[in-house]
Amino acid sequence: MNHWLAGWGDRPERKVTPFWWPPSLIVRQAASALYAGTLARWRRLPEWFVNYGFKCLPGAAGSWGQGCIGFPAHPVLEITAACNLRCIHCHTTGGQRADDELTTGEVKRLLDQLAEVREFRMVAFTGGEPLVREDLFELLAYSKALGFSNTLATNGMLIDDAVAGRLRDCGVVIGAVSLDGVDAETHDYVRDHPGAFEAALRGIRALQRAGIPLHINVTAMEYNVDQLEPLVALVDELGAAILIMYQLVPVGRGRGIEAAALDLGANERLIRLLAQAQRGAKTIMEPVAGPQYWSFLLHREGIKGGPLLRLAEQVFHGCSAGRGFVYIKPNGEVWPCPFIEVSCGNVRETPFSTIWAESPVFADLRAREERLQGQCGECEYRRLCGGCRGRAWATTGDYLGEDPSCFIHPPGGNGARLDTSTHPDLGGLGR
Repeated sequence: MNHWLAGWGDRPERKVTPFWWPPSLIVRQAASALYAGTLARWRRLPEWFVNYGFKCLPGAAGSWGQGCIGFPAHPVLEITAACNLRCIHCHTTGGQRADDELTTGEVKRLLDQLAEVREFRMVAFTGGEPLVREDLFELLAYSKALGFSNTLATNGMLIDDAVAGRLRDCGVVIGAVSLDGVDAETHDYVRDHPGAFEAALRGIRALQRAGIPLHINVTAMEYNVDQLEPLVALVDELGAAILIMYQLVPVGRGRGIEAAALDLGANERLIRLLAQAQRGAKTIMEPVAGPQYWSFLLHREGIKGGPLLRLAEQVFHGCSAGRGFVYIKPNGEVWPCPFIEVSCGNVRETPFSTIWAESPVFADLRAREERLQGQCGECEYRRLCGGCRGRAWATTGDYLGEDPSCFIHPPGGNGARLDTSTHPDLGGLGR
């Protein structure tokens, strides 16, 4: 028995198909990255492939293309509400452990059920802060034995060399650490904890020494919007394989700072910043709660129909809520994503496979092209973008409503369109 399961007694039979099977998946993932890089005019794409691309394959977990929250097909387990921080924007309202959290045995049974879903090959563990849960390593080891690749979303403060080594041995193939400022003053304010910035950097370095590829998660909001350009540069300097750029969605504790969420104009400026920064960056950049990024890239090249748009619809998945992506709360409630606070069922009462197959909410989201409302329902990019369903839910209470922060086709049904004549960055192919 491998040492990472020794003493825990239960080694499950492997059920999950390896991320590299069939090998055609690897080719499709490479082709997806090439198409995305071409649209973004990414000069350092070959360098990224050499330095990070193959290392990221276990985290890609058989998916191809890009979607909100990274790769489109994977479950996220919020294994505890407990946290050593009280961040002002936390969508989970992390802090104290909840009384009704799934037990060790219940999480393992859930992992068994997730392993029965063929498209799931990676599990993301998050919180709260997952490292404060005492059985985390046991759960990671069990997940690894099932055949899953594991990723961990963390604030980084509890990671030293010993912890990073244990994470690697328990199958963690990506460490996702949050940075919300380019300096301690901003990051520590958002995280509501002095010293959080320096502790996160120490955790980042420990993960890198352990050979775990690094993701950096950034949440864009009014508190740090003026720092985003240097923050993107810092992430690149830190050697992150992937930058995940979240936007503040006012749910959880974030409701208390709703005014800090980016408006339509700020969303456009952020998308433009990402597209511009991608050109010369060493890291690949992906948006969360900003699926207009892919619409922007296509619109900039004048792609509004034809075979290039149909190809893009296969590569870009936009909002992935309920369409491969699923979020499971500490008490077993199943949500489409962390920003859509709608229960589709509870794994304590109903097998996950039944929830996944029969939830009317998931059915709505999987048929979004026909069911979206407002400008999102009329948009030529609805198949590859779909608008942020979480932002629609948070602002209107309707997860099928139009995204109020879309600048490609501004909401309100007034026929307004992004004017390429006043935006040089939106010129045609070859410009």
